[in-house]
Amino acid sequence: MRKLLLSFALAAAFAGSAASQPFDRVTTWATALQVVEPHNIPPEPGIAGNSLRQIIQISVGGKDLQLRLSNYYTDTETEILGVEIARAKTMGSSPEIDERSSVELTFDGQRAFSMMPGVDVVSDPVKFKTSDRENLAITIHYGKIGTAKMTGHPGSRTTSWIALGNTTDFSAPAARTDHWYTISAIDVKPRRRNAAAVAVMGDSITDGRGTTTNGQDRWTDQLSRALLKDRRTRHLSVLNFGLGGNCILRGGLGPTALSRYKHDLLQVCGVKYIILFEGINDLGGSRDAVQTANGIQAAWTQIAQEAHERGIKVFGATVTPVKGNGYYSEDHERGRQQLNDWIRSSGVFDGVIDFDRLVADPQDPIRLDPAYLFENDWLHLNAAGYAVMGAGIDRSLFY
Repeated sequence: MRKLLLSFALAAAFAGSAASQPFDRVTTWATALQVVEPHNIPPEPGIAGNSLRQIIQISVGGKDLQLRLSNYYTDTETEILGVEIARAKTMGSSPEIDERSSVELTFDGQRAFSMMPGVDVVSDPVKFKTSDRENLAITIHYGKIGTAKMTGHPGSRTTSWIALGNTTDFSAPAARTDHWYTISAIDVKPRRRNAAAVAVMGDSITDGRGTTTNGQDRWTDQLSRALLKDRRTRHLSVLNFGLGGNCILRGGLGPTALSRYKHDLLQVCGVKYIILFEGINDLGGSRDAVQTANGIQAAWTQIAQEAHERGIKVFGATVTPVKGNGYYSEDHERGRQQLNDWIRSSGVFDGVIDFDRLVADPQDPIRLDPAYLFENDWLHLNAAGYAVMGAGIDRSLFY
């Protein structure tokens, strides 16, 4: 079995500079990656020697596509016996596909290959016309794969399906799990000449905690739909790099924003805009929230400067209220207010998205509007709240 050593940097370079126009390739879907926690590894029968079908919903359509797979956080080789992509019949509630649409993908001309630890690989381009917001099914047939350290995205909010053996038949009862593994991104040759990507850095609120499983209704999904309805922004894809429990500076779940922003934001194909919306886990877990806010401000300034050097615009998004949650204290609120005031007034950003004001309770602005609460945790929003966030972003930022 051939071993593929292609790194993410080489795959990104294939697409050209982020500042180049027009973009030859644009990433239409992507997800943030981490080491999968033990309680989130694939359920029995596991994926080693079996087939995994994962559903995703892209942003903008294209004339052909390339799939990126990742072994970035895995410490052993991952054997891939084959990969197919097809149109999915649902947003994830079943593994059904349009069988006639299924195409086999190759990687450096090979159907079967082995990914070395710590790398990402990109498939050869394949003719596969896609429409905006289309549901696609990615079926991976695994050989050997380690589970001690796996690369994946636990908060998929979308069901994946495991079938026994090397098969494309998912009609028999299949194991199900609401996580993604191995898949990283899909790049397309865009149908629209001025196509570009909006990359979003975030935590569980961006990842979609509180949304509908298989509903594709995160605030980033809602933003994508709003942009596609406007002829001036219908060329833009929206990429969700949210990770549940993530922090910007230190601690939290998954790699920190400071350690992953180059990989997630600056090496995206066709990225033209970045949204930075994170910080509540840093503030809520800090002993000195004002000092933590200062650290976040320095981090956001660093990312914005590097993005600007590449011709990318950066928008800062204010941190939403948490009164009523365990993260709330007077000290933590001082840090949140300082950070939000800085986002609004510092001049570091090319624009501001004021989520704080969009979802705050009009009667008590330091807590969420009760109409948007998920499980009354006073931190995460429900699907209605995410709809308000996505629709409330000023689309003229992207004109």
